Amino acid sequence: LLNINVGGKLFQIAVKVAARYPITRLGKLALYTDPMKKLQLCDDYSVQKNEYFFDRDPSIFYYIFHFYRSGVLWIMDEMCPSNFVEEIEYWGIHLKYSQCCCRMLFEEKQDELSEYLKIERELEAELEPLDSAQQFEGKFLGRFRKMIWNLIENPYSSVPAKIIAVMSSFFVLISIVGMTLSTVEEMKHKTGKMWMEHLEVICAIFFTSEYLMRLISSSSFKNFLRAAFNAVDLVAILPFYIQILFENLDEADTLYHEELHKVESVSKLGKVLKLIKLMRIFRILKLARHSTGLRAFGFTMRQCYQQVCCLFLFIAMGVFTFSALMHSVEHDVPGTNFTSIPYAWWWAAVSLSTVGYGDTVPDTVLGRVVAFGCISFGIILNGMPISILYNKFSDYYAKLKAHE
Repeated sequence: LLNINVGGKLFQIAVKVAARYPITRLGKLALYTDPMKKLQLCDDYSVQKNEYFFDRDPSIFYYIFHFYRSGVLWIMDEMCPSNFVEEIEYWGIHLKYSQCCCRMLFEEKQDELSEYLKIERELEAELEPLDSAQQFEGKFLGRFRKMIWNLIENPYSSVPAKIIAVMSSFFVLISIVGMTLSTVEEMKHKTGKMWMEHLEVICAIFFTSEYLMRLISSSSFKNFLRAAFNAVDLVAILPFYIQILFENLDEADTLYHEELHKVESVSKLGKVLKLIKLMRIFRILKLARHSTGLRAFGFTMRQCYQQVCCLFLFIAMGVFTFSALMHSVEHDVPGTNFTSIPYAWWWAAVSLSTVGYGDTVPDTVLGRVVAFGCISFGIILNGMPISILYNKFSDYYAKLKAHE
């Protein structure tokens, strides 16, 4: 018999039984004749008791002990997969000795745990700032840059940092409101236009100062440029300076200044400028820096891209299928809008989304049956991947708030 002491629990295994599995640790212990090789397999050995000691978990060794007696490795659901795999690897036993049903459930549990740990790491990275306070030690103007970093990146560090975070969100909202009001006809006269220009200048100065402070306090210029939020900040301030540059290049074009919002009379330079000014709408993405909900939404889209692609695939299949059916039953009706399958795409798209604008409707009974099938398919479709996305969003949002 082999006298095995595992964590204080004594087990006895016949040498012949252990030798049936020569690649395992106890199989080698039974087959080796050299005492030095045997000592390398265990943690200690008692000469008086002829007992081999292993400093391992005795609760898991019960399943190892059962394996040597029966030849089957049993796996209990309550075990931690990582711990169990580590233990059986130590004893040299492969998972293939377990029953097929147990192994499938165990591997599924392993995959779930791996996915859970992966998401946890990515959630922590989502909230982890680009730099840390320790990275400024020993660097040029380290204390000054650390102070600026706390003001800009760590709203919970002080009251002024909280004020700056609130001001950042406030200026984003003011900028969006100003851009919206600038398209109102009543605000296009001289006084309103002047106020909108002054508001845009103030917002641009604030955003530029904020961007420069982040740039100064960054410990790595390369990492700073690669960060997504910093790219959003850059996009938020570039239109203002590009607009100034274009206006200086086109000062002689008075028609451009007078008819900026009339597409039919603007110059090519004015059209480009209008497109650049439209880029200011991306300033709203700056709110994600201080909004847990927006971060959770972006994280959900990244994690669930397969479900999102699957949803778009189902929508495309439905649009093509029901538009073809609708065209086949409605194309002979006088005055119909379903003159071709591409003309029926819009109707199929709004019907699948259950919006149903009613601008295009079928006239025949068969057409209404097809429309009913299209709407029913849309209802079923909305209840499948969208529910998964919502559940994951709520889960990620709760975890982000917990990490914060």
